[in-house]
Amino acid sequence: MGFADQRFNVNLSILFTELPLLERPAAAAAAGFTAVELWWPWIDTPTPERAELDALRRAVEDAGVRLTGLNFYAGELPGPDRGALSLPGEESERFRANIDVAADFAQSLGCTALNALYGNRVDGVDPAEQDALALENLVRAARAADRIGAVLLIEALNAPESPRYPLVSAPAAVAVVDRVNEASGLGNARFLMDLYHLSMNGEDLPAVIERYAGRTGHVQIADNPGRGAPGTGSLPLEDLLDRLARAGYEGWVGLEYKPGDRPSAEAFDWLPVDRRAAR
Repeated sequence: MGFADQRFNVNLSILFTELPLLERPAAAAAAGFTAVELWWPWIDTPTPERAELDALRRAVEDAGVRLTGLNFYAGELPGPDRGALSLPGEESERFRANIDVAADFAQSLGCTALNALYGNRVDGVDPAEQDALALENLVRAARAADRIGAVLLIEALNAPESPRYPLVSAPAAVAVVDRVNEASGLGNARFLMDLYHLSMNGEDLPAVIERYAGRTGHVQIADNPGRGAPGTGSLPLEDLLDRLARAGYEGWVGLEYKPGDRPSAEAFDWLPVDRRAAR
């Protein structure tokens, strides 16, 4: 097994960012990949102009790659924000305005995974109030995902880098998955298992895989320390992905790592070129 037997996609919001957005799909294709994913590309607006949406759709199509994952609007990311859906007021409204926009864009490219970042805790706001708002908005997002035949992903981040984010363990994120599925009745909410974030939290990764592989809708990887490419840190990523496969996970593995001080095209030397195209 090993890296060569995985289905990888490239996250174009952390790799190839030295290029303009519309050039990144073609750059990923030139590096040998056939699938990509994105954070919400327009951090300043949940509802970009149709021309902007169409331009990105054409860039993906012209590059001959498949969009396999897309985040809903999440505020300033990268930056101080970690989502908008649990923030009372304007940011929650912006998330709601984005739901159908993101779902329709995903549908136009055959994308069937939508990630909804929960959002940071807000000073002076009761966490229970934020959680109730989050559940309401996540149910809305689950319905939109269901409309296009997609899953809704709930992600755990890590406490050192996101200290105000409440979902900083696999059990915490999966508990939200369960609440959304119960409230919506749809069953399409799934866990996004980011091995880098979970390792930063000090979790027992083999145990997480054994317990939650069947509840997982997407996996993302980066090495630790440093959030670099596989082999730049000490995480046994080949072994962990093999464990996921043996546990029944057959989905995509998102490459969500930093290229370091080199061009992104040079940050894939750990994976032979002939094994980068999804099979």
